[in-house]
Amino acid sequence: MKLISAAILCTIMMVIPAFAQTKAPAAPATKAPAATPGTATKAPAANSAAAAKAADTNMEIFMEKVRADKKLLVAANMGLSDAEGKGFWPIYDMYQADLKALNDRLTAAIQSYADGYTKNTLTDAQATKLFNDILTIDQDEVAMRKKYVTSLAAVLPGKKATRYLQIENKIRAGIRSEMADAIPLVP
Repeated sequence: MKLISAAILCTIMMVIPAFAQTKAPAAPATKAPAATPGTATKAPAANSAAAAKAADTNMEIFMEKVRADKKLLVAANMGLSDAEGKGFWPIYDMYQADLKALNDRLTAAIQSYADGYTKNTLTDAQATKLFNDILTIDQDEVAMRKKYVTSLAAVLPGKKATRYLQIENKIRAGIRSEMADAIPLVP
């Protein structure tokens, strides 16, 4: 269970970074010295690009670790025979690829909301579109799970196929719960 919590928290950190800086009271302003032509340089932009690239690389490494931990969690809880494993793991990999596509769409929707929220520019039309996008993602996720029931049933006994879907469901429920806590209501 601790591994599930760690995997959930790691995934949350990837999905909702935009709300890490919510609208907090502003600190008292201090006047920074004005840049003069002699002191202004383009180094911060170059440093910013390098920092962004490093952050992307670090995030990719981090996400690989999360995926590996999740796979270990599934393996530890499935109790697969060698024959079952040969049929299951390719299906698991396909499921994860489809799940990643859904997560990417969800991340884009959350990022869009975060941008509108933090800039205080979210319109009624944008909010409605985002809500409809999330509903579509939810429907697509249910359809994906239904699609994989047949594949899983072909290679696993019913109990083990159900166990795998329960594990995935528990992880998703934890992620959704954390997201609900982290994402502020529409103003």
